[in-house]
Amino acid sequence: MTESDNESATALILLGCPQVPVQTSMALYLVHSLKQQGIRPVVAGTPAARKLMEVADPERHYLDEVADLDAVIDDITGKQRDFDLCFVFIHNDSGVAYAGTMAYISRARLYAILFGEHAEDLADEIEFPCEVVAAKAVHNPMPLKRRLDEVMQWAVSKR
Repeated sequence: MTESDNESATALILLGCPQVPVQTSMALYLVHSLKQQGIRPVVAGTPAARKLMEVADPERHYLDEVADLDAVIDDITGKQRDFDLCFVFIHNDSGVAYAGTMAYISRARLYAILFGEHAEDLADEIEFPCEVVAAKAVHNPMPLKRRLDEVMQWAVSKR
């Protein structure tokens, strides 16, 4: 797949509570990577997660559309919009629940990005179809970045 093939492609990045520090930097990194591939990213998150992203990119070099998490889920459920790819950042049980919801309501190829102290344990809770990207990353984003880089090549080509 070439970059021009991806130009109409969209990706949803779902962010929950930003309690674990690596979430914001990895989400911005993912936005950057998707844009490099010609895929339009939409970031949806909790109010705190959205604010952290907006403060980290005040001139919107990376961020385009930033939306409320629940509003985007309502739009997908109501068939008003959907995405080609969906990346759900997960560091607790509610993140797993959001990913499960996306597996059920969206046609997007789903990627569960698990991080934090209990990433491996949370990965065991996933019982729905998705690609699991897990790393025990809390403060240092590099283990998760390496795993995400491995998957991104596949994600873009399999869209």
